[in-house]
Amino acid sequence: MSASVPPSGPEHPGPVLYRNGSVYSPADPYATAMLVDGGTVAWIGSEHAATSIADSSMRIVDLGGRLVTPGFVDSHVHTTEAGLALETLDLSAAGSVQEVLELVAGQAAREAGPVLGHGWDETRWPENRPPTADELDRASGGREVYLSRADVHSAVVSGTLAARTGLQDADGWTATGQVRTVALERARAAVRKLAPERRRQVQERALRHAGSRGYVAVAEMGAPHIGPAEDLLSLLELAGSGPRQLPKVLPYWGQLVRTPEERDRLVELFGGRLRGLAGDLGMDGSIGSHTACVHGGYADAPGESGALFLDTEEAARHVELCTEGGIQAGFHVIGDAGLDRVLEALELAAGRVGQAAVRAGRHRLEHVEMLPPGAVGKLLDYGISVSMQPLFDAYWGGDSSLYAARLGTERALAMNAIGTLQTSGVPVCLGSDAPVTAQDPWAAVRACLEHHNPAERVSARAAFLAHTRAGWRAAGERNPLEGQLAPGTPATFAVWDVEELSVQTPDNRVSAWSTDARAGTPLLPSLGAGQLPRCERTVVDGSVIFDGGALA
Repeated sequence: MSASVPPSGPEHPGPVLYRNGSVYSPADPYATAMLVDGGTVAWIGSEHAATSIADSSMRIVDLGGRLVTPGFVDSHVHTTEAGLALETLDLSAAGSVQEVLELVAGQAAREAGPVLGHGWDETRWPENRPPTADELDRASGGREVYLSRADVHSAVVSGTLAARTGLQDADGWTATGQVRTVALERARAAVRKLAPERRRQVQERALRHAGSRGYVAVAEMGAPHIGPAEDLLSLLELAGSGPRQLPKVLPYWGQLVRTPEERDRLVELFGGRLRGLAGDLGMDGSIGSHTACVHGGYADAPGESGALFLDTEEAARHVELCTEGGIQAGFHVIGDAGLDRVLEALELAAGRVGQAAVRAGRHRLEHVEMLPPGAVGKLLDYGISVSMQPLFDAYWGGDSSLYAARLGTERALAMNAIGTLQTSGVPVCLGSDAPVTAQDPWAAVRACLEHHNPAERVSARAAFLAHTRAGWRAAGERNPLEGQLAPGTPATFAVWDVEELSVQTPDNRVSAWSTDARAGTPLLPSLGAGQLPRCERTVVDGSVIFDGGALA
C-alpha cells in the first residue's frame, strides 16, 4: 500500500468538503457529508445539504460511497520494535523449526551482518520447541542470530551471539539458546544498537505504516529494558517536528521510581511530555514465554508459575509518587497472580494518599489477560483503565490454542475478558502491542465480536469506541472532543473502502446486521468473513498523513 502524502494545505488552504459517502457521527447517524475547515470539523450533514453549501472556496472530495470514521488509537505500541519487525525476517507463518532454519540460512546468504527475525511460535510446530543455538549457528554459517518470540518476552540466539555478550552467565539463559528476562535484555541491547539516523528511519517507517492502517495516534510504551531513553526522545522529536505528517505519539515510560526526585528527573528528561510513568513497567511477563505469574502454575510446565518482577511495596510507592506528582502510573500485568499483587499495591497506595486521590490519578494497566476473583470491583474502586489486545484471543485463544496448552481449557476460556470488564464499567481501550500482533484495527474490532468465549463478546460499536475515543481518554487527553466527529471536533479521521455497512450485535440470537436507517445508530462495516475495510486516507488535525490515491 502506498504511503504517499499529497500536497494539502499549501495548495488549497480553504475548506474541504467530503461528500457522497457515510460519516460515523453521534451528531447525525445518517450523515453522508462533512466539511473540514483547517484542523476542525465545521459541519456534518446530508448530501442534499452538502449541495446547498458547496461553493468555489471549497475543495470537493467525492467519497464514492466510502466510510469516514474517527481515526483509531493504538493504545499499546513499541514503535522501534515494530519498525524493525517490518524490515527483518517475518517468522509468523513458519510451520516448523526446519522452516525457520531455512529462512535464517537464506537471510545469511543474502545479507551481511546479524540475522534478525520476529514472530515465531513453537506451539504451532510439530517439534513443539524453538530452534537451538547450535542449529542457528549451523544455519547461519556462524553468523550472529537473534529471533524474538511472537510475544517478545523471549528469544532464541545463536551461540556466536551468546558468546560475544556473555549470555551464559545471565539470569534467564537456557543451554538451548532461549533467553528470557536479564539474558533477553542483554541480547536485545546487543543487536538493537542503532545510530540516530537509522533509529529515526525505523521509527518513521513504523509510524507511516500505522498511519496507512487508519491510526491517528499511538501510545508508545517505552521502558529501559526495551530500549534506552534516547529511543523515546528520538520518537518524540520525530513526531513533533515540522508540519503534521505522522500519527500523534502518546508517550509512556515504564521505569520504577522510588523518590520524588527520581520521578521529577524522568518527567524533566522527557520535557514534561510523558503521559505516564506506566506502560511496560512489568509486574510479570507473558503466557507464551511462561513468565506471566499465574495461580495454579502452567499445565505444560509442571513446577513453573511465572515470575513477579516487583514487590508490593515497590509498586505501591510508585503509584503513590505518581499520584502525588499528577502523572499516570501503571504496570504491564498478564497473570492473575500478577494482578493480585498490583491490586495489593493499589490498596496500599490508597491507604497513604487516599482512595479519591488514586482514582483521580486515572492510572492504567496493560493487558490484564487473567482476572482473579474480586479483581473487577477493585479496578472500579481505584478508577483503573485497562489497555487490552483483542487479537491475543484471535491468535492464541480456543480449545487447541497456546493458551489452552499453557493453562488448560477452562482457564484459557476466561482470558482476555473484554466483555466482563466493559459491562462492569471498567474503562477499556484497545491496542496491538505491535509488533506482537498486526496493526489492523478492524481485525481487532472483529476479534471482540468473535471472542472464543461467547460470554466475553461485545458489540462492534462498543469495540469501535474502545479503539477510538477510549484510547484518548485512557491516555489522559484533555480535549474531550477527541475521538469523535461532530461540528467543533478535531478533524482527525480515516476514510475506508467498505463492502457493506450495518448495525451489529454480538448476540447471535439477534439479527447480526440491519441496513434500516430507522435504527438511529451510526453504521459500521460488516465484519464477517469478507475483506476487512481498507484505509484510503488518514487525517490528523486537518493534515493528510496518508493517502492511498483513490480520493485524488
